[in-house]
This record gives sequence, C-alpha cells and structure tokens, in this order.
Amino acid sequence: MRILEKAQRMLEKYSLCNHCLGRQFALLGYGLDDEKRGDVMKTLLTMKANKLALMGERGGFLLLRTLVTNGSFDMAAEVLTKMMKTVGKKLGCHLCEGRFEQLPALVSSAVEKLADYDYATFLVGINLPSRVEEKEDEFKAEFEVKHGEGMRNGFSREIGKEISRIVEKTVEYRTPDVVVIVNPFSDEVTLQVNPLYIAGRYRKLVRGIPQSRWFCPNCRGKGCGECNWTGKMYSESVEEIISAPLLEESDGEETALHAAGREDVDVRMLGRGRPFVVEIKKPKRRLVDLQDLTKAINQQAEAKVKVLSLRFADKEAVRRLKKREGASKMYNVVIESNRVVSDEELRILEQTLTNTIIRQQTPLRVLHRRADRVREKYIYEAKTKRLKPNRMEMRIHCQGGLYVKELITGDEGRTNPNVSELIGVKAEPISLDVLEIIPRED
Repeated sequence: MRILEKAQRMLEKYSLCNHCLGRQFALLGYGLDDEKRGDVMKTLLTMKANKLALMGERGGFLLLRTLVTNGSFDMAAEVLTKMMKTVGKKLGCHLCEGRFEQLPALVSSAVEKLADYDYATFLVGINLPSRVEEKEDEFKAEFEVKHGEGMRNGFSREIGKEISRIVEKTVEYRTPDVVVIVNPFSDEVTLQVNPLYIAGRYRKLVRGIPQSRWFCPNCRGKGCGECNWTGKMYSESVEEIISAPLLEESDGEETALHAAGREDVDVRMLGRGRPFVVEIKKPKRRLVDLQDLTKAINQQAEAKVKVLSLRFADKEAVRRLKKREGASKMYNVVIESNRVVSDEELRILEQTLTNTIIRQQTPLRVLHRRADRVREKYIYEAKTKRLKPNRMEMRIHCQGGLYVKELITGDEGRTNPNVSELIGVKAEPISLDVLEIIPRED
C-alpha cells in the first residue's frame, strides 16, 4: 500500500495529530521531524481532496472533512470554507490525546528543575501509562506499521531537543549526569541525578578507626544506651572523615565508600594508601575543586587519615576497583611469643612461609558474616627481624585476602601452616600495618 493511502486510511478511522501521524512513517525520508512529516502528509492529502472536490466528486469533500475532524488540519478547513461547505468539529488525537501540544510546558518545568544542579550532560526518559502503550500497539498492528517509531521515542527526542537548545547542554545516552523523567500524561517531571564519583587513595595513620560506619548491633543505628545513643560502635570512620567535606562541597544527599579491600579497626593503612572511590548520590554541584577538597579533608582528619591523588571517576571505576581486591599486599606485623625465640627459629619461619600456600578456614572472628569454607592464599615472601628476645617483626608479601592475624595465632588450628605451630610457641600479633597494595599486572 502506498504511503499516502495508508495515512488516509489511518485518518479516516482515527483522529491523529501531526506528530502521531508522522511517527508512523518516522524511518522514511531524512531531515524531517515527526510533526513536519505529518504536516506534509496532511498537506498532500488536502491537495488531493481539493482536486477531487473541484471535479465534483463527493469523496473529495469527505476527505477534506476527515482532515478537519480527525486531522485538525487548518488548510483543509480553509478549503471547505472557501467552497461554502460545512467544516466540522476538530477531535483530539486518538494516540497521544493532545499531549504533544503540552511539550512547551513540560520543557519549561524540566528546565526549572535542572537549574538547581550542575551537569554537563543529560538524557530524557519517558514514562507512559500502560493503556497508552497498549493502544498504540493495537494501532500499529491494525495498520501494519513497519517504518514507525514509538511514542516514547517521539516524546524523548522532542523534549530533549528543546531542553538542549535552552540550557545549551549535551544529550548523552550512555552516562548522563542527569536523567529528566517525564510523564506527559500526568504532567509529572522528575530528575534522576546520577552519582558523582571521586577516586583517590587514603592512608589510615592511626589505629582504632573502622573503614566504614560501624552501626551498633543492638539498636542497628537507631541509638541506645549501649552505644551512648549514637547508633554507632565507633564515633568516626574513614568513610565519614572522607565523605563529610565531599558532601558539603557537592551538596549531595549521601555517600558510599568503595575500596580495594579493607583493613581491620586496629590496623593502619600506610605506604601509597588504599585505592577508593566515593560515590556521592544526588549531588547538586559537580564542578568541585579537587585540590581544595584534598586540603579540606586532610585538615579535618587531624592526621588520622590522609587522602591523596583525588580525581573524577565513573561507575566503571568501581568495577575496576573491586577487581583490585585480589591484589597482593605487603604487611608488617609485630609478634610477641610466650618464650624466647631463637635465631634458628626465625630462619625456619622465613624458609617455611616463603613461597608457601596457606590453607585458612574462615576465621572464628568473622564467621558470623562470612561463609565457613577453606581458602588457599599464597605467601610470596616472609622476612623476620628480632625486636626483643620474645618479640619479632615479620614482613609478609602475600596474596590478597590472607588473614594475617590468624597466620600468627593459628586460630585454633583453622590456619595451616601458622607461626605458633611452626616454632612451637603461643604467638600473638601485637600490631599490624598494611604497607602496600600491589595491583595485579593484568
């Protein structure tokens, strides 16, 4: 069937605005938007009807009236008026129910909401009532529409084009800063503000600070007598120390800290620091000065935590960071034993633990939150140094995920081999530091 014949059949059965008629043929031609395409089709049909009417054919007058009532087409109305014929009453669009006419108001609402945020890119998403989508699906099936586009795409493109023109920002389909969500049938406009990601490294220079917020297990963060009504087991954390200035500067709602592994509360993180990404949710300001933020965080941290190499990142950086949890690590642990340890025993420890696979059943201290299974971790090198007759320092380069404390104590036989068993002592870790996180070469 020819294009104009199909368009005429559509209009003879349903009232259609220019947008909705043009959308049924959106993939045909180039350089026309749906509204213009529909206007052109109605113009050609009006010319055809006008010719037939001048020849005295009744079908011409009927088509002109169809173009007025079901097409709301002014040119057809003017032709009928000049021919002294009844014009007829215009009907609303069967598909969009006249909502394409409300685009200026929707655009204005979106621009007003966007004014509160910093953003470089945006995207428009459309919510449609199911009844509207079902009605359009039935329409397309009835007329075997093969070269059209959906109403969702039509609204998204037209609204996005107008917003872009007004705010002079770029439409981005993959990773927009902000998504404008519009329901044209309820006039609802909301914003989905995508997170701001800031990556860097942190050093934890003191003991006694957890990496993330540690909520009170008794009240689960609500506040009770056991936690002095703070809702937390510790008054501060690395996450809170880093996040507070970021939240203030970006005017975001909340943050999430993603890190390449974690250290225990009583363990320092030294060397070049632990890689991290802070995810700031619903930030109003994205154009933040990272140098100023670095200074602000480090000043407020009061030498407890220090951040380095802050940079802007994206969601993909979080995925890459999680892969780095398997990076090898360099530890320094001070060990105290219940008796004097000989130089020969120190050599035994070095020789036995270097290039060795350690089999660790989930430690008793974390069994409540981790699956009880045996993990194998590799030690690349172990070096010892005497500090006192019954105290030594051990530097360990090992595969990520090794529980170093349990390597020392044996954890009631759940870690093998272990320092205590190898030299026949009761050994305890006095202090533990992460010296370096060494990324995998892949």
